[in-house]
Amino acid sequence: MDYLDFEKPIKDILDQIEKVRALESESEVDMSDKIKELEKKLDKSRKDIYKNLTAWQVVQLSRHPQRPYTLAYIQGMTEGQFIELHGDRNVKDDKAMVGGWGLLGEEPVMFIGQQKGVNTKMRQYRNFGMANPEGYRKALRLMKMAEKFNRPVVTLIDTPGAFPGLEAEERGQGEAIARNIYEMSKLKVPIICVIIGEGASGGALGIGVGDQVLMLENTWYSVISPENCSTILWRSWDYKEQAAEALKLTAKDMLGNKLIDGIIKEPMGGAHTNPTEMFGILKEELLGHIAKLKNTEPDKLIAKRMAKFERMGVTK
Repeated sequence: MDYLDFEKPIKDILDQIEKVRALESESEVDMSDKIKELEKKLDKSRKDIYKNLTAWQVVQLSRHPQRPYTLAYIQGMTEGQFIELHGDRNVKDDKAMVGGWGLLGEEPVMFIGQQKGVNTKMRQYRNFGMANPEGYRKALRLMKMAEKFNRPVVTLIDTPGAFPGLEAEERGQGEAIARNIYEMSKLKVPIICVIIGEGASGGALGIGVGDQVLMLENTWYSVISPENCSTILWRSWDYKEQAAEALKLTAKDMLGNKLIDGIIKEPMGGAHTNPTEMFGILKEELLGHIAKLKNTEPDKLIAKRMAKFERMGVTK
């Protein structure tokens, strides 16, 4: 397990516990009292650290290398009952955007989300989770398919942004994202959007318009990353921590500003510490929201969805 800089006290205590257990095994002396003492200290340290995270620390947790990505969530929640669909029927299959039919409990669902790679080779293959226009057009094709069969859509958002390359702009990156926002606002089936990692810029918003927009506890959602914000304002990445605080990008900030509908708790230490538990938590959350939304008349669903987004940013 990798540990972030602010998690060093946790790692130090875990190392101590391991040494005591090794000593107990070698000396055959009962060290259970010492181990219990260290475990209590570990529990307190974890609680103290994770209940007082700064915005930048939340950003770091959202990018943890062991944090599960979209396909892991889908496979975990559907228990392997997932069929991936490919291509936008126009250019090609964008590997950064994945989607397909999955069985969530007994509920058929169209899953869509950005996929990052788990190692260097896969990150290149998935373009680091940055979709091209064909990725957003594939997502729209799958949404329309879900609408045709009257099935709910679940989007899992985890991207540093849409791909900013020249070729993406030539093929209409801005239009593809704008088209998705427009079409999602009037889709006739329930849409639940969940930020499971990074939710950056239009790349996230391109699959982020829904009846329920939720964030996992240790994720962020913003028009720009702290590093890029720091670069623009201070011409240096050195002020990324100040930028993270100013952007109000954490789940608590977003809920406080009424830009999302709810926060989903993660296991202590983050989703990567217990992915199986995290999959179960998210599955139950999704099933609950789908049950509430699935019997709503399409016209009412659309009207409520549009009204929610129209209220955002309004001040008296």
